[in-house]
Amino acid sequence: MSEAELSAMRVLNSEDADFSSQLEELLQWDVVGGGVDADVDNILQQVKRGGDAALLALTQKFDGHAASSIEDLMIAPSVLEDAWRRIDAEARQALELAAERIRVFHERQLEPSWTISDEYHNEMGQRISALERVGVYVPGGHAAYPSSVLMTLIPAKVAGVSEIVVTSPTPGGAPNDMVLAALHLGGADKVFRIGGAQAVGALAYGTETIPRVDKIVGPGNAYVAAAKRQVFGQVGIDMIAGPSEVLVLADGTTSVEWAVLDLFSQAEHDASAQSILISTDADFLQRVTQEIAARLPQMSRRETIAASLKQRGALIHCRDREEAVALANQIAPEHLELAVAEPDRWLEGIKHAGAIFVGAHTGETFGDYLAGPSHVLPTFGTARFASPLGVYDFQKRSSVIRLSPEGASALAGPADLLAGTEGLEAHALAARVRGNR
Repeated sequence: MSEAELSAMRVLNSEDADFSSQLEELLQWDVVGGGVDADVDNILQQVKRGGDAALLALTQKFDGHAASSIEDLMIAPSVLEDAWRRIDAEARQALELAAERIRVFHERQLEPSWTISDEYHNEMGQRISALERVGVYVPGGHAAYPSSVLMTLIPAKVAGVSEIVVTSPTPGGAPNDMVLAALHLGGADKVFRIGGAQAVGALAYGTETIPRVDKIVGPGNAYVAAAKRQVFGQVGIDMIAGPSEVLVLADGTTSVEWAVLDLFSQAEHDASAQSILISTDADFLQRVTQEIAARLPQMSRRETIAASLKQRGALIHCRDREEAVALANQIAPEHLELAVAEPDRWLEGIKHAGAIFVGAHTGETFGDYLAGPSHVLPTFGTARFASPLGVYDFQKRSSVIRLSPEGASALAGPADLLAGTEGLEAHALAARVRGNR
């Protein structure tokens, strides 16, 4: 690939007549992709019907493992502890720092159960309790992500989840020591070297060895996303995650080098990742283009970065702050950076973003590892209605209602009337008899 091809990235202008259609084309993405759903359904049905035997055969087929039983793919707690001791002291300290910051942040999300009462001494409230068993999917096909381990397990532990079952693929190789160490630190209860749609099926339906969970969380590839979507209802899920995204809003006052490296940080994940920079300063965009051309050939993952920037990246010039903020809300990105001189003025208008990084010093990479909030975030515009992974994802709520005799009598008449308007005689009678004390 030539230097010119490496640095190719589309440049858009909000004043162009066809800008809306260009932006729509840029943002289009099929999270699952054609043909994947049918393949995933077949895999899930095999696991549902065949249990351990089917799961083992699929893992042997897709990951190249020579295991003779599912137990052979289970990683004992002692193995996790050995990895923790094996990594160097500096790595342990970094993981501990990240874990502590994640824990402290998520402890602030804990909510108590509550009760209110009315004039009849009726009591109504909400009981908040943790899920009993959660499945965590940790990606492991092309790279190791100890950060994802901490970002999913720690909020679950803070919430009070009783048992955490982890699945993570290790195709053709041994588990990564940093991932194992993070699993030890995060408190995983059961860990299996299994990935893909078959792992999601095992967690959703249960097998002879892998227990059925109440909810599945964690990012994965298109097959994992499709599987989570298909098993939803059998179990809960956190979200359907697409490729990683960053949107940088810049007014020309921040470092060009910082901005470019932040674009690269998302693009190096994979060719499907999306990096967009919107600026009110045309000269700044020109300097960004020059920096990309100069810096990209030096990057170790330049082929992946180049493919991502060319396929899904963009530099966008817009008229002013108001228009830039409006575009950001339209895009609703996973990560939003406010690399501007007065970030609080821009922040006021932001409605939709998974995580907002305020000020040029707040690079998105800090959020990936140890700022504190979970880096499991809504993608593909779902920040319009979805939230980052948090303690609330590992809890459920039950309404609690306690009527006094006086309260039941006072409410019986209106309840009788409302039930009658719906044609539900037994409902009306059940209220009426409680009013005739």
